[in-house]
Order: sequence, then C-alpha cells, then structure tokens
Amino acid sequence: MPKSSLPRILRQQPTQAEIRFWRLIYSLRQQGWHFRKQAPIGRYVVDFACHSARLVVEIDGDSHYTDRGIAHDAVRTAFLVGEGYRVLRFTNLDVMDNEEAVYDAVAAALGASGPTA
Repeated sequence: MPKSSLPRILRQQPTQAEIRFWRLIYSLRQQGWHFRKQAPIGRYVVDFACHSARLVVEIDGDSHYTDRGIAHDAVRTAFLVGEGYRVLRFTNLDVMDNEEAVYDAVAAALGASGPTA
C-alpha cells in the first residue's frame, strides 16, 4: 500500500476513542483551532495534529504499552519534538472514561491566547 493512502484509510476507519475525541474537541474547533485527523508528519501518521499550535494528540490502544510499543513511541515522540511539536498522549480508556480531564489537558496545551492561524 502506498504510504500516501495510509492516512486516508486510517481516517475512514477511526477507533471508538478517536471518534469520541473528535466530538470532545468540537468546541475547540469552533473557537478556530484547526485539527487534522491522521495527519502525516515526516515518516509518521499522527492521530490528531493542530499545526498552528504545533500540537500532536495521540490516542493509544493496548499495543502502545508493550515493550516494543513503548520503545517505538519514544522514537516517534523524539522525532515529533525535534520537528517542533508538543505531544500529548491519552489512552483509549482516558478518552472514553475521563473526557473532562482530556479536554482540559488539550485546552491547556493550546493556551488561552486563541488560534494563531
């Protein structure tokens, strides 16, 4: 499969937690924060990206908590930070069961100044 089609496929097959997160940040999007779903950044496809705020949000399932997943995520996060992004990670369970804390963390990461473009 060509790499360019992977983001499209992932956008068409979101997890329940990704669907919930997208709804959760609706008010932030209404305030002008533009988020992209399954956005390519370098060789990676991130779950959600707000490029104007240089913020990546990852919604992690169980595979991220194996030794291999943790090591892969460390490399991935280091790359994204090197590209100037901040990375927030939430578990599927966080998104499904603790919406308020997830929303508050994203809103805080965006800051109170409002969108920059």
